[in-house]
Amino acid sequence: MRKLPVLLTALFVSFQFAFAQQSPEEFLGYPLGTSFTRHHKVVEYFEHVAENSPLVKFQKYGETYEGRPLTYAVISTEENLQNLEEIRKNHLQNAGISTDSNASPAEKGIVWLSYNVHGNETSSTEAAMKTLYELITQKQEWLKDLVVIMDPAVNPDGRDRYVNWYKQVKSTPNNSEPMAVEHNEPWPGGRPNHYLFDLNRDWAWATQAETRQRLDIYNDWLPHIHVDFHEQGRNDPYYFAPAAEPLHEVITPFQREFQTEIGKNHAKYFDEQGWLYFTKERFDLLYPSYGDTYPTYLGAIGMTYEQAGHTGLAIQTDHGYELNLVDRIEHHHTTGLSTVEIAAQNVDRLNSEFAKFYNNPEKGAVNYVLTGHEDKLDLLKELLDRHEISYAMPQPGNIKGYDPLKKKNSRIKADENTLVVSTAQPKGKMVKVLFEPSAKLSDSLTYDITAWSLPYAYGLEAISTGSSVPTLTSKDEAEIINQASKTATAYITEWNSMKDARFLTALLKEGIRVRFTETALENSGKNFAPGSLIINRIDNNKVENLDELLVDLANKYERELTAAATGFSTSGPDLGSSQVKAINKPRIGLLRGEGTSSLNQGELWYFFEQDLNYPVTSIDTRYFGDIDLSKLDVIILPSGNYSDLFDEKGLDRLTSWVRGGGKVIAIGRAIKTFAGEEDFNLKFSDKEEADTISKPNLVPYAQREREEIKDLITGSIIETKMDKTHPMAFGYEDNYLSLKLSNDSYSLLSEGYNVGYLEDSPNIVAGFVGNNAKEKIKNSLTFGVEPMGEGSFIYLVDNPLFRAFWQNGKLLLVNSIFFVDNSEIKNYATK
Repeated sequence: MRKLPVLLTALFVSFQFAFAQQSPEEFLGYPLGTSFTRHHKVVEYFEHVAENSPLVKFQKYGETYEGRPLTYAVISTEENLQNLEEIRKNHLQNAGISTDSNASPAEKGIVWLSYNVHGNETSSTEAAMKTLYELITQKQEWLKDLVVIMDPAVNPDGRDRYVNWYKQVKSTPNNSEPMAVEHNEPWPGGRPNHYLFDLNRDWAWATQAETRQRLDIYNDWLPHIHVDFHEQGRNDPYYFAPAAEPLHEVITPFQREFQTEIGKNHAKYFDEQGWLYFTKERFDLLYPSYGDTYPTYLGAIGMTYEQAGHTGLAIQTDHGYELNLVDRIEHHHTTGLSTVEIAAQNVDRLNSEFAKFYNNPEKGAVNYVLTGHEDKLDLLKELLDRHEISYAMPQPGNIKGYDPLKKKNSRIKADENTLVVSTAQPKGKMVKVLFEPSAKLSDSLTYDITAWSLPYAYGLEAISTGSSVPTLTSKDEAEIINQASKTATAYITEWNSMKDARFLTALLKEGIRVRFTETALENSGKNFAPGSLIINRIDNNKVENLDELLVDLANKYERELTAAATGFSTSGPDLGSSQVKAINKPRIGLLRGEGTSSLNQGELWYFFEQDLNYPVTSIDTRYFGDIDLSKLDVIILPSGNYSDLFDEKGLDRLTSWVRGGGKVIAIGRAIKTFAGEEDFNLKFSDKEEADTISKPNLVPYAQREREEIKDLITGSIIETKMDKTHPMAFGYEDNYLSLKLSNDSYSLLSEGYNVGYLEDSPNIVAGFVGNNAKEKIKNSLTFGVEPMGEGSFIYLVDNPLFRAFWQNGKLLLVNSIFFVDNSEIKNYATK
């Protein structure tokens, strides 16, 4: 009888909790699926749940570029939440990440659910609220041995861009006709973040603020299971694991098998409802920067779930039924709960297999030895630090290993600019994925690029060795401290990296006049390669405190200045030579809007604001025809289709401006605008099959997709010959490893400058290139300059800024802006 008061008390507490805890519908004031929820209301609901439930902790982990909070909820039992830090440490100890001697065996499973990485794939965030509520009100039993982490909106800026637009244009009641405006977003759409980056391609490269802040907490937890919720085309039903081939070879048999187990659990619930779905198609596990692959390479069961969508509240499909938001939410809600359920049933397996994944012993390890310019190594170390991957400095001496570029054994002489990254560390499998020269392809049909090796992306020499490499325990970083020299006639500094580029733009913004040498020279006992910057005192005689200002900037940007006591060079041009060119402060226009690739436009926008720190004026294609071109020196055309903008009249206007001294930089598909046009030397490659049209297509229907890949280049690394005497190539060597994203091919310029080009037998360093495409790109242009009157057209066939991770390409754009045809002395005072 004494137990009755206790029971009544428990029932009363339970009743109080249920009363205080509102469902999403009760809190928002409308049923889920009848309206889109703006991001701040989603945050408010999660806060409400956390305030009223002992099973939820909710906190901010960062902020977007537009100031919206990045948040996550941790859901578990009250007891688990009270011991959360202990659970986390035990989990990391199980993986060998932590070496806490006080840690206990890992006994809990960690599941991470990520929603709305693409802003216009909106159903997932709505489903997150529903899933949160059901977990804590009906599925508490699953939480006994689990910690569930939920990120309700990975991309708040993109989500609100879509939701705000939709609410502005939707019909009342909503219109389900696909032609209706509410189903056709304007440029750039809600998919990307503020800088128009696809955050689902940024996990490994960590270029964006959202990614960097998320990785801080992701690496604190390293979940056993990670799910990325998406939407696909309106006529596809629902996709869930197991994934399609190719799967990277580091993925373990357990990871493959458990994906299938989860998929079968989903299928059980979908079959009960008669919902359609598909598996093992389209979405592979190769490219390392997805929300499914990156966690997979860190030991998780990483999965993408794709719901038919990209629509408003309801839309007609081609299959004769209406797809609505209510159903989309329910499908994502079902797979989310199903994932948590299967995890709760397999906690011991998850922990034991996770420990095996992170067991990467010294025996059989691969050591990647990298050498190159200090700035490039520093940039790579920053990335490795973000991923909490260990690296070391080797002891001085020769290191033997295999050079994949030379395709033979070679050696590197280790010095202060050498780095060793080994797979003999807990995250060794991720090291292999990121550093291996070429990923093995079990299937050439892939969803994204097929090559990304970090040594190539960062412009570093690399060898691999199975032998252990003796390393130093630490290295003292030499601090650059410049000193002013009032007697110096000039200061000289080298040109090798984006750090030099940022120093240049800082000088220009301070009104300091800068020159660069087109030819190697020796002065003050030092050799300076072409591109080296020269700040002459006579050019800056009106700059107050020039020496102090210059030294402060050089120290800030860690650039070493050489004080030249004389303009007379020991060899090469003197500092007053015509081979030492002036660098003007160019006024740059960047096109955006309909016709342009939002991704490439975003890469450029981000580059100027976050990488180069130099002003750029974004100009929409809607009114480009009305602007005063005389107020610009450079116009950058992101990859895109400009056939309407540059019709006969528009092209005449542009070429007249170029002839008068303007400069156009065209990237990727934008180059097609000028190929074959009158007055242009640029021509399409003539290597197409001459009789393609006359031949009947006898390829069987079932083989068409396989046959078409013969013409494709799917993000491959190809060795490009460089004319390093041209200003566009300053800072580069004879060969540059270019990331080629398409089979677009242009003949070598018969007039102008072929700065980067492919020879008769292009060296495919990594990635897939179809046989027909390989033939097509022979003897073709990669980077070129076509002079026209007083100005020029610059062609970047391969995008040097791709996803902001191809670090070694960025200087090509900087050189194009500041070194190529930018030396005429101009007076901007009246402009």
